[in-house]
Amino acid sequence: MKALVYHGPGSKAWEDVADATVQDPTDVVVRVDTTTICGTDLHILQGDVPAVTDGRILGHEAVGTVTAVGAAVTGFREGDRVLVPAITRCGRCVYCVKGMPSHCQTVGGIGWIFGHLIDGTQAELVRVPYADTSLYAVPNEVTDEQAIFLADSLPTGYEVGVLAGRVRPGDTVAVVGAGAVGLSAILTTGLWGASRVIAVDSNKFRLTKALDFGATDAVEAGPDVVAAVTEMTDGLGVDVSIEAVGYPETLRTAAALVRPGGTIANIGVHGAPVELPMDQLWIHNVTITMGLVDTVSIPTLLTMVASGKIPSEKMGTHTFGLDQIDEAYEVFGNAAAHEALKVVIRR
Repeated sequence: MKALVYHGPGSKAWEDVADATVQDPTDVVVRVDTTTICGTDLHILQGDVPAVTDGRILGHEAVGTVTAVGAAVTGFREGDRVLVPAITRCGRCVYCVKGMPSHCQTVGGIGWIFGHLIDGTQAELVRVPYADTSLYAVPNEVTDEQAIFLADSLPTGYEVGVLAGRVRPGDTVAVVGAGAVGLSAILTTGLWGASRVIAVDSNKFRLTKALDFGATDAVEAGPDVVAAVTEMTDGLGVDVSIEAVGYPETLRTAAALVRPGGTIANIGVHGAPVELPMDQLWIHNVTITMGLVDTVSIPTLLTMVASGKIPSEKMGTHTFGLDQIDEAYEVFGNAAAHEALKVVIRR
């Protein structure tokens, strides 16, 4: 089969490798019909994830068709159309039972294993461990282009942003960073009745998209952003401030936007320590949340997508074939220049 193989920082190749096969009784093999690229893949190529070693197939999101089934699998058959999420779970360890499969102990202490600890989804075939507890059947009325973004970015924005941030009816929410995950948070704030959603970004294209995704206001990032948001919120600040970038300055901006008694929900992946004004935050009774996505919200999100309540297909701005994956990486890696949000890669 063909697959995108990592060969160390800055190096990858679309090449021939051995076909994915069933190795354990709980495995299935899925033919990848649709996949995408995540910002984490770019971090891997930059050498930021040392656990990813030379020879690893990249990717951790897919929609596809089951082609082989292990002897212990009872919930899926050959020919089933499935969503392969970013998180794999055994369903039985202490963290899976707690609803935190992001820390599944059986699969290696972290639920994100595709394209990380085992071969991933940017390939023609992928082996899926613990299929019965990890895969999701895709309803007929949900297209591949809708389902693919439920593998990672949409649950991340919803779980780590909206749910962890405790968005409630009538709340005012700021989302700092209107990339794919920030837009996912914006797209799902309405599920919990936010009355006002303020998008903050330095990219005008993304701000325009944020309004299309349900933001009520768009504010260009800069030295006056805190004053602007404060004025828009009667001098109080927002109830929930969601950080979706992963830079020290953007987290500090998010902290500066929240009102007393509010919540800062950090989604962004930070590669360095961040100093926060704890002397101000503690006396304002501010809650700070953060964490990995668990993807446990996928059944809810699938239902909402199928009913038309969440137009997840809006996330995809560019479409490529699997044999064009290098071009897809170039576009996604230079998203601002190409006005790209997420890329859809089809078989």
